[in-house]
Amino acid sequence: MANLTLKQTEKLSFKLTHHIKQGSFRRIDLYFSLPKEMGINKNTLSEVDYFNAGIDGRRAYHTHGLHLPLLHRRFATRMKRSTAEYKSNLNMFAYQYISALETDANELLTGDTSNNEDLTHFYEEALALTKHCCDILKKHRSHHPKSVKLNSIFENVDNYLSWYTEQTIMRMLVKKPRQSAFSEVRLSLLAICDEENEYRKNKGYNSESTLKDPNRIANKMRLLRRLIEYSVIFKSKTVTLGNITRKFVTGIATALLMSVVLVLIIKTQGAFSQLTALMIFLLSIIYGVREVFKDDFKNILWRWIRKGKPKWARTLYDSSNQHEMAKQKVWLDYISGKKLPPQAKTLLAQRNRQNKQSAEFLHYRIESKVSKNGFQAGYDTLEENILFSLRPLIRHAEGGSGKVFERVKSGNSKDKIQTNSIERRYQINVIAALDQGQFLEQFERYRITLNRSGIVEMVKAGEAKVNDPSKKPHSRLYSLLHIKRRG
Repeated sequence: MANLTLKQTEKLSFKLTHHIKQGSFRRIDLYFSLPKEMGINKNTLSEVDYFNAGIDGRRAYHTHGLHLPLLHRRFATRMKRSTAEYKSNLNMFAYQYISALETDANELLTGDTSNNEDLTHFYEEALALTKHCCDILKKHRSHHPKSVKLNSIFENVDNYLSWYTEQTIMRMLVKKPRQSAFSEVRLSLLAICDEENEYRKNKGYNSESTLKDPNRIANKMRLLRRLIEYSVIFKSKTVTLGNITRKFVTGIATALLMSVVLVLIIKTQGAFSQLTALMIFLLSIIYGVREVFKDDFKNILWRWIRKGKPKWARTLYDSSNQHEMAKQKVWLDYISGKKLPPQAKTLLAQRNRQNKQSAEFLHYRIESKVSKNGFQAGYDTLEENILFSLRPLIRHAEGGSGKVFERVKSGNSKDKIQTNSIERRYQINVIAALDQGQFLEQFERYRITLNRSGIVEMVKAGEAKVNDPSKKPHSRLYSLLHIKRRG
């Protein structure tokens, strides 16, 4: 889908990434189809609980369509500015480098390396990616500032980029099997790690005591990354909507219930002229019933009034100049299958017959209105990454382990039974809708297979056509964040 991607990031989470132009409007809808056998509904996992525990995001400036040579030429010209602009541009450059390296490394690691052909492809791509990294770092270091004021800014960024590159290379190598056929490639990749390590030592970026303690070096690098992201990642202020309305609902619900209670009390007093034990018993029942139904009545009234309205509002600010960059509204509600859009129903109908099971539907919507002003010079697009954790969902799933028995026929033993352990798996379908209700709305279905330990598989399983077949979505620009395709 143009301008929108869904990818697995960790064992139990996936990330939605999209880009919004300056001054534009964007609406994104996600429909989660949750099997009823998982036991997830508004009573076991409320929308507010999942929003706070399972959904996180970050927004930053983004630059489209820069090729590697053009990147450094542009980077060099933009460094000839004030200290504040230098720091902002250098941090932006470092952030894009980190994001690109992380994206490409994760793509390499998610590939299958069960045979030699796949493993050969992995090492070839890893070597090409590492060469691109060395080229970027070399050109970055050629623009070392002469000003003493800018030295500390440059050294902090250079220190982290060198360390992160080394760590990423070793992370890729440690997660793939070692074979003698690829020992030469592994040694060349490790040699680059040694060069970066020696480079930091020669520059004196880290003290000896810090280098000897993995905890200290990791915490220092975490601090440097926060300093890089500070002027790049937008600050956000999220407000829960309807707080005043909730107070009015509480008051109205209490008033209505008390009216009923008073009517019953008056009728009870009319039936009993004197205070008797039976009258006291009836009054206690009336007050007991009031306490039982008070919260339920208030929640029903609240859901009816807030039905279809956003639950949260978010404002994004530039961290460096505090300019307002965008405003967002967020919805999160359980809905019935009848309220699914026709395109979503069509995509869900394409499932295999055995996968068509009853489900609960959780609807997430975010509307973004980007400001026309306030963008830093040279940027006209912001990137939003929304991370959805499935951990709050999987807590309600059963562990489900068992055994399957299979008869194995071999020459030595004619009566051998093999025992295979099995695991309980669930399948969640996610329908992603971009600009639903607009002229070129787009829908995609993703199938997520998971167990209690993590996501087993996440694949794109279908796509709905746009409303007007004569108009196709714009092609994706050649992005800076995909280093390995720039060779």
